[in-house]
Amino acid sequence: MSESKYQVRRSHRDEFIKLRGLSHHLLRWGEPRDGQPLLVMAHGWMDVGASFQFVVDALSEAREVLAFDWRGFGLTAPSGSDSYWFPDYLGDLDALLDAVSPDAPVDLLGHSMGGNIVMSYAGLRPQRVHRLINLEGFGLPDTRAEEAPRRMTQWLDELKTPASLKPYASLAEVAARLCKTNPRLCADKALWLAGHWSRETAPGRFELLADPGHKRANPVPYRWAEVEAHWRAIRAPLLWMEGAATPFPAFWGERFPMRELERRRSIVPQTRLITLADAGHMLHHDQPQPLAQSLEAFLSAAQA
Repeated sequence: MSESKYQVRRSHRDEFIKLRGLSHHLLRWGEPRDGQPLLVMAHGWMDVGASFQFVVDALSEAREVLAFDWRGFGLTAPSGSDSYWFPDYLGDLDALLDAVSPDAPVDLLGHSMGGNIVMSYAGLRPQRVHRLINLEGFGLPDTRAEEAPRRMTQWLDELKTPASLKPYASLAEVAARLCKTNPRLCADKALWLAGHWSRETAPGRFELLADPGHKRANPVPYRWAEVEAHWRAIRAPLLWMEGAATPFPAFWGERFPMRELERRRSIVPQTRLITLADAGHMLHHDQPQPLAQSLEAFLSAAQA
């Protein structure tokens, strides 16, 4: 693993705000501009808000951008409960936007889990979202009712053993773990991310900045029909972005065939689909420059 670290072009400012009783970590870049909505970025599962640094650096013009750590990730406090579920994420996002943009809609971007959350939010609070960007937030496979007892039993069984995450001996080991998950991630970016993805808790011991409770089975069934109803209420123009190399069949297999993905892409009437070449699921790491260009073109066209 290279010892060189990615050099940031645009530094962020750290802020902490209490939302729904929990301290949330915010990252801000740039300053407000008259008539330009705040761009809010929501990260995915087992990720952090700093993950968007490469995209912010790739923007051709400085603009006001806000990213944040979801509850139980990064420097945001854990929930204090035994599991995490989507209603709490939606409640946190609603409270965040009340605090940072109470009088104006925002441009809202989400990746993966964050993409799923912002899609639902844009349908539930259409007046709060000016433009919507979904980076591979496909939704999950529908849960059949007969699966509910197994899921709940698995959750009950997992509660009997304290959850934990693997420790690492150095930042270089954390960076190597990031590169193993995503071989397209450059070594310098991985080393930079490792410093935001983990912390040193003792000499030679680094732990990921994530509540181990995120690893437990979710006891709440995912009901796609309800989520689809959220999506159908979206009124904002949508930019739907995917990586050309995302191993979609490996995610869900027959539980979620490609024809279902194609159907979900078509739910929001004002949808523009862009597929980034040489990018996988972490497209904001793999191709931040073309992602930023597509993002700016979408947002500037919307404002014309």
